[in-house]
Amino acid sequence: MADAYIIDAVRSPMGRYGGGLSHLHPADLGANILGGLIERTGVDPAAVDDCIMGCVGQIGAQAFNVARNAWLSAGLPEHVPAVTIDRQCGSSQQAVHFAAQGIMSGTQDLVVAGGVEVMSLITLNSQGDVGPDLGMRYPFDGEGWADRFGDEEVHQFRGGNLIAERWDVTLEDMNGLALRSHQNAARAWEEGRFEREVQAVGDCARDEGIRPDTSMEKMARLRPFSEHGPLTAANSSQITDGSAALLIASERAVADHGLEPRARIHTMAVVGSDPVLILTGPIPATAKVLDRAGMELDDIDLFECNEAFASVVLAWAKETGADMDKVNVNGGAIALGHPLGASGARIMTTLLNELERSGGRYGLQTMCEGGGLANATIIENLAA
Repeated sequence: MADAYIIDAVRSPMGRYGGGLSHLHPADLGANILGGLIERTGVDPAAVDDCIMGCVGQIGAQAFNVARNAWLSAGLPEHVPAVTIDRQCGSSQQAVHFAAQGIMSGTQDLVVAGGVEVMSLITLNSQGDVGPDLGMRYPFDGEGWADRFGDEEVHQFRGGNLIAERWDVTLEDMNGLALRSHQNAARAWEEGRFEREVQAVGDCARDEGIRPDTSMEKMARLRPFSEHGPLTAANSSQITDGSAALLIASERAVADHGLEPRARIHTMAVVGSDPVLILTGPIPATAKVLDRAGMELDDIDLFECNEAFASVVLAWAKETGADMDKVNVNGGAIALGHPLGASGARIMTTLLNELERSGGRYGLQTMCEGGGLANATIIENLAA
């Protein structure tokens, strides 16, 4: 089977809710990053076979195929197609998978994969929440769903709290991980680790959600944000605006366009898990991708497990045995933010750059996703 190579990757700063990116139309934010990727790689955009972008809130400004609208808004060629996909929080990681699969199959040579989400404009869960108000019903009130799952509430806040309970993850444990996330992200900026991957968008040049001055004492004073359990805003991912994109290429495209690959998509997996717990998928996804790769946990130099909630990462680490010194070493979504459809590409961009900086060979990325899903990807640093 043919190899799929990562040529380059770029992301916007992660803008806080109501912050420096909140005024942008999602197509314009995506266009900024797509244009930046094309400029950085020097590739002829007319040679791109497809543009695949993740976006979860496909309503309003993010409706009607925001990937296509972003591509065209960037002034890129009309003949290049684009498609928007929704695998919930893993949408842009899945976009990378689809891009790599197109190249491995031999049917494509150059594919842009990424994502965009402006959560300040298209608010969390809005695409489902408006349904009942407009007489369009709700995603989880069908007869087949009720027959299988009854009337159990399906919500990410409940899932995150149930995981904390089942894996005996304490509030102090979760706040400790949150503190580490902010400290790691602040250090990454101080040491220049993000400089290569972040492209300024207007006046927004740095991640806006990092709180280097937070403390365990400050976090302990916050009240839980739901009736389901101890999770607070401090140990949960931030609502964020952002975009990220990668150029994936075949060996033939590398030769034809004079490209320099930075990494190889080594192995991919996707799994389903309990849709009521919602967020446990990274556990079986990690096992599946390692088995498919013929690897052991110790073969992996760096891990990225999306910090949807601190409980998710801590339960995953307990089950897999992953060394937390290798996990989210430059911070995660608790500090950097979680612009849903863009997070997978953002995380892969960060993972790629940190592998190169640290000299690691293999990185493993996994994310929990709505519906009880999870993607896992192993990439190989070609400079290692």
